[in-house]
Amino acid sequence: MVYDEECGLKVAEFLLKIKAVKLQPDNPFTWASGWKSPIYCDNRKTLSYPEIRTYLRQRFVDLILETYGKPDVIAGVATGGIAIGALVAQELGVPFIYVRSSSKAHGLNNQIEGDLREGQSVVVIEDLVSSGKSSLVAVEALRAANAIVKGMAAIFTYGFDVAEENFKKHNCKLSTLSNYSLLLQQAVESNYISEEKLETLNQWRSSPNTWNN
Repeated sequence: MVYDEECGLKVAEFLLKIKAVKLQPDNPFTWASGWKSPIYCDNRKTLSYPEIRTYLRQRFVDLILETYGKPDVIAGVATGGIAIGALVAQELGVPFIYVRSSSKAHGLNNQIEGDLREGQSVVVIEDLVSSGKSSLVAVEALRAANAIVKGMAAIFTYGFDVAEENFKKHNCKLSTLSNYSLLLQQAVESNYISEEKLETLNQWRSSPNTWNN
């Protein structure tokens, strides 16, 4: 679920402007999964732009307070959710922790870094959601530590059906600042892509694992 359409279009505008998102339907990218994709998204670039990272921070705060209420703790998903999560936690005046994809193989073998007490409520921050599997690893790690996960907030989601199914299966609410549909709308309005490219871009979202094979 997108928090606010006006916000979603503004975030999409920012992502396209700084080339955090690139749309290349005629020259697709190859993801680590092997999928061919007309889009590449690197939201970490937003951190290099003070105006944009401030906007994202404030919209995250609005989203969290209106959707989940103020949590006891903000948790960032390593690595993309760490920096923006820390900014959000600072603005909310609450503790910050982050969650690794797996436990460290040395030292204290921590998967969760920072102080988390049993029974504390947590909102998880992510930069990007694709299938949702890696994001939900963090959710389950927090639950295993007896935290109460209120939900997740992310900058952007591709809106795959499989992600919706995964979040539903894990009983975790997902709210985002922007998504793929709003990105395409903004891309057409700003003449970043033509109307003719929309069909293939929409086909990819419907069937990303078989697109362009």
